Amino acid sequence: MNVNEFDFELPEHLIAQTPLKERSKSRLLTLDKNTGETGHRTFEELKEFLQPGDLLVLNNTKVLPARLFGVKADTGAKVEVLLLKDNGEDRWDALVKPGKRIKTGTRIVFYAPGEETPILSAVIEAEGEMGQRSIRFRYEGVFLELLDRVGQMPLPPYIRETLDDKDRYQTVYAQHQGSAAAPTAGLHFTQPFLRQLEESGIRIAYVTLHVGLGTFRPVSADTVEEHRMHSEYYVLPEETAALIRETKQQGGRIIAVGTTSARTLETAARNAEDIGCLEGSSGWTDIFIYPGVELRLVDALLTNFHLPKSTLLMLISAIAGRERILAAYREAVEREYRFFSFGDAMFIY
Repeated sequence: MNVNEFDFELPEHLIAQTPLKERSKSRLLTLDKNTGETGHRTFEELKEFLQPGDLLVLNNTKVLPARLFGVKADTGAKVEVLLLKDNGEDRWDALVKPGKRIKTGTRIVFYAPGEETPILSAVIEAEGEMGQRSIRFRYEGVFLELLDRVGQMPLPPYIRETLDDKDRYQTVYAQHQGSAAAPTAGLHFTQPFLRQLEESGIRIAYVTLHVGLGTFRPVSADTVEEHRMHSEYYVLPEETAALIRETKQQGGRIIAVGTTSARTLETAARNAEDIGCLEGSSGWTDIFIYPGVELRLVDALLTNFHLPKSTLLMLISAIAGRERILAAYREAVEREYRFFSFGDAMFIY
């Protein structure tokens, strides 16, 4: 398949620049994956499409304040660093700007607001492609505490507005730090709404997938099949695996909240001989789901609206078919839904 088959026209004014005042007041486009029938609701009406015994699976990763602004120690030139992957021993994979000028051996220092002494320093240890670098930090104290003082939320490049409350780029159930981007389908949930769902018989479980480099890289291949995903770390707890097994045995649906949850579930499913034998697991996944790739575990998906020609658009097309997805997107554009991270939601069932 040609990547251009997943293109669509999106007016720039539909790209949501800021979150809504209330998380759960977004709009919800519903899509029947078998018939293509669409509906237009509010997010809180999602509960009308869920049934007792269904299992909602949410990604509880927590976004690091991973965008750092520092200076070269020798010249004072400004440098931007986006942390992507923790390799242990204070070594990270990162994207660096300006990439061409930041060579191996460069030392970068970072200051907390209002302070004259740097609290973090880093040395470039290796160079990769397209601005990627391997860096090693030096500091005194607790790294995550220092990072919280100097770092900013790594908002996607299409968001140009300043985020006043950095917690709005975290889900209300975020727990395990490690992501370079939020699992944005979960941003619509509030704790009271989650309790309402549980009280109505909907079960809730969690996985963790730390979003990394793949989120920031476009598809550069001409055909879908040629594209290769970057690896991201995931955890499927045994408690969640047990709930999945029980739900499937009782005829309930597995509903992934977000493409990251879907990728985690499908990775775990491929590592099991049979869903009835599914066990907790963890590791690295580079799974790429697109039309023609069978989903073994995910029955329905709650998601936001995605970029043209993106791997995320290809993933949801694997669930409902490319033609139905693009038709639904045209309808969303006509009705002026809000797109991308802070935008409206879509439920594919």
